[in-house]
Amino acid sequence: MAIGSTTLAPDLSNWDPNNEETWDSRLAWRTLWITTYSMILAFCTWYIVSTVAPQLNKVGFHLTKEQLYWMVAMPGLAAGIFRLIWMFLPPVLGTRKLITLSSLLLLIPMGGWTLAVRDQTTPYSTLLLLAFACGIGGGIFSGYMPSTGYFFPKSKAGTALGIQAGVGNFGMSIIQILGPWVMGFGLFGTAFLTPQQAAGHPIWLHNVGLVLIPWTLLAVVLAWLFLKDVPIKANFRQQIDIFGNRNTWFMMLIYLMTFGTFSGFAAQFVLLINNTYGITSRFVPASGDVKGLVAGATYAFLPPMIASAVRVLWGPLCDRFGGAIWTFVSGVGMTVSIFVAASFLNPTSPDQYKGFLWAMFAMFFFAGIGNAGTFKQMPMIMGPRQAGGAIGFTAAIAAFGPFIVGVALANIDNLAFFIGCGIYFVFCTVLTWVFYARPKAPFPG
Repeated sequence: MAIGSTTLAPDLSNWDPNNEETWDSRLAWRTLWITTYSMILAFCTWYIVSTVAPQLNKVGFHLTKEQLYWMVAMPGLAAGIFRLIWMFLPPVLGTRKLITLSSLLLLIPMGGWTLAVRDQTTPYSTLLLLAFACGIGGGIFSGYMPSTGYFFPKSKAGTALGIQAGVGNFGMSIIQILGPWVMGFGLFGTAFLTPQQAAGHPIWLHNVGLVLIPWTLLAVVLAWLFLKDVPIKANFRQQIDIFGNRNTWFMMLIYLMTFGTFSGFAAQFVLLINNTYGITSRFVPASGDVKGLVAGATYAFLPPMIASAVRVLWGPLCDRFGGAIWTFVSGVGMTVSIFVAASFLNPTSPDQYKGFLWAMFAMFFFAGIGNAGTFKQMPMIMGPRQAGGAIGFTAAIAAFGPFIVGVALANIDNLAFFIGCGIYFVFCTVLTWVFYARPKAPFPG
């Protein structure tokens, strides 16, 4: 009898998602939705800093442009480090404990930022530490994705992982939309927390972290009550065999192009716009009149929304046509887009920002395609456990994207950095074609 025929305590001892007789589709999809819900909150947490940072000087902090770039970059550094840890946890802890404990850890940066922004004397070192803690939200991705991948057959891997990663990535947009909204009023039951003052007007900046806490507690309860473990176990030593597979390294480079670029530029998008075309750009007159200039926060939610939606939509297409060809299409599109965007980095008029925006939006669109394509490829070219480990590792390295982009924008000429990105995209696109996408490629997927 198929496991799916019972609703009580399924026997997972012979779990094989590629065998209809041992695959419980109900359990698989329930696992996907609960872990995806938790991942949405995780990505909200990862991008708390990019939402809060542009407002800090308005409420009495005194931070330089470089300090803000570094602060927004810090969650990316932390996420990469945390992902290198979380990638080993699925076959050690099992899905139930992994998702429950990870959700609990998200409460640390949420509570920390709730308190920190209420005190303008909070040291910069403390703000950096809290920014680092937000990287927990990005780090758990490398545990969630492999864990969920254990539950689905290869034929549905692209769709399932595309849904989880894409919908989870929406957390980046949600916090960019929700954050500015909840700053405008005292949350129900917490009106006793006095607001901060920005240009003589009240602003509840602490709500950005506070609003996520009850939803995260719900994620903890759901994970503990309704998730199960599948019998895929391996210790640390057994898992490092992925590093002997050259596909692990090739896919790492390619995913750094797609997700690393997407997450990096999405995190820094507000500051990049403000410093190139907006309120801190060369176009602000001596009088300080910013009328008619761009406010980067207006567009903050769009990059992650674009890439996340595309990632979800392209999952089924990757299942149908293969992931490699779409990863190749992504590389071509990202290369063209980044070079076009680079041509607008030294503007002579604020009107040029429309060209810059459309080029960047195109790059995020193609990055979403590549994110879906790469995660379809890995389960096709590796076994289940190795694919899970490779997904975790490639995601870990790509999570350094916000840190790399932030440090580069703070220390390197922006035009030179964009051109460097374009050259790297060309390399990764050629790599994809030679090994994965061309006819008779050695590793089609």
